[in-house]
Amino acid sequence: MAKILNWKIIFAVHAECLLCVCEAFYEGNLTSCFLSSVCGRAPLNNKIVGGEDAKAGAWPWQVSIQTLSGSHFCGGSLINKDWVLSAAHCFKQVTASNIVMYFGRQSQLGLNPNETYRRASRIITHPKYNLIRFDSDIALVQLSSSVTFSDYIRPVCLAAAGSVFGGGTESWITGWGLLKSGAGEVSDILQEVQVPVVSNNDCYNAFAAITTITSNMICTGLINVGGKHSCQGDSGGPVASRNGSLWIQSGIVSFGADPCDDPKYPSVFARVSQYQDWITSSIGSNPPGFVKYHNNGFRSSLNLLLLSMSLTFSIIPFTFSLYLSS
Repeated sequence: MAKILNWKIIFAVHAECLLCVCEAFYEGNLTSCFLSSVCGRAPLNNKIVGGEDAKAGAWPWQVSIQTLSGSHFCGGSLINKDWVLSAAHCFKQVTASNIVMYFGRQSQLGLNPNETYRRASRIITHPKYNLIRFDSDIALVQLSSSVTFSDYIRPVCLAAAGSVFGGGTESWITGWGLLKSGAGEVSDILQEVQVPVVSNNDCYNAFAAITTITSNMICTGLINVGGKHSCQGDSGGPVASRNGSLWIQSGIVSFGADPCDDPKYPSVFARVSQYQDWITSSIGSNPPGFVKYHNNGFRSSLNLLLLSMSLTFSIIPFTFSLYLSS
């Protein structure tokens, strides 16, 4: 009996310590701590390098946002059972009543046995979204009813306020955008591509004569090399980095150059970590899992304390090209 009691005490002490560590890391927010154990896990993803078709279930938070007529026009990411994160520019000419979202989808033309879909009940675009400067290009879409999680449908973790994705941080972009600039048709199979983060200073310099890169943006790509970009049809989709066993979304596909594969310009995304307060206050109850990521650059770092993304994306023409599918 004494041995059993001792084990109970040991278990209680260890459980309390884990809660303390978790609570301390999340600055007292146990809700975010517990949600981090749900988000960002992709059991069917074993990717190390990319630039190819994504396997079914590899990116379980990826969403295809379509019109009722069945036309894919933007991507998004599932962030909890009731909400999708996407780009504000995706919804300038479409209303919630005309939207259907697909989860667990791999192919736009073939069968998707692990798929489900939901209508949209509400769209919330950031009040400071600027169509001229493309700043605060972020939106939330509420589902008509909750989805049930599976190995093929899961939420992604979101980068918490203060997260650092330094130049060179390994990231993954996913979506059904054009495989080649000017190709006309979006991809049938979900695409994935591995890309490094471009420092904001280098991104600012690349776009200096065209537009202003702000602290609300994050960029990826291989400047003067090219070959790995987002493109039309990728708008609203995620770029994410791995942190131990978790995938954390750092950005939302916003804009780039036209043609998409112009090597002089990186792809530009809305920086998710800048909008933690807005996302949380807009959603209200059941907030998504926010995880703080810190990598100063040139090498991905693993944060073991947390116990614990590709594709070709399109950019805005020059003229800028927002990555909407025509």
